[in-house]
Amino acid sequence: MRRLAQDRMYEVALDARGFGPVAGVDEAGRGACAGPIVIAACILPRRTIPELAALTDSKALSPAARERLFPLILRFATATSTVIVPAGEIDALGIQHANVSGMRRAVEKLPMAAGYVLTDAMKVPGLPAPHLPMIGGDASARCIAAASVIAKVTRDRIMFDLDGDLPGYGLAAHKGYGTAAHMAAVELLGASREHRMSYANVAAAQQRHRIERGERPT
Repeated sequence: MRRLAQDRMYEVALDARGFGPVAGVDEAGRGACAGPIVIAACILPRRTIPELAALTDSKALSPAARERLFPLILRFATATSTVIVPAGEIDALGIQHANVSGMRRAVEKLPMAAGYVLTDAMKVPGLPAPHLPMIGGDASARCIAAASVIAKVTRDRIMFDLDGDLPGYGLAAHKGYGTAAHMAAVELLGASREHRMSYANVAAAQQRHRIERGERPT
């Protein structure tokens, strides 16, 4: 697929067949081991929006570009919603269940009913509308790309704030992903309330922290 650049063919084709409005859904933070997962849903108008010409998969955009696009998406979108699933819920339910249930909640939370839903590669049973999982959807469907930017910017801001509440882990830099520096900090300081204890790398670092402190391994 070519770079998105206002590629609306999926949304327009579905709308033309009476399936609109079309919502895109995407998440941020699934691969992290600290902090929440954030899921966003977005419905955009059918028309081309010149101000969103740079819109594509959030991972392909610089942080500055995402921050520029974020208020524009909110301004021009027909409807948006965001769901934040905390680390404790991820530990209790598992990341797959937390992700899928979060996507359902994001679609249900939209202030208008979606006629069709496009997701980035993930099947989501129980959605209130038919849906299509698209491999690489965040780079080939405008509404998914918009949702990916909303989710990513929202989560990055959460992690920046958590860095002030939980100093020493470097959360503002690595956003909770399992970098070597992050795991070294967990080993030194111990896991925080925002760490996903069901993740093997966090559990292992926490175990090393306990051993270093002379505590009995668990």
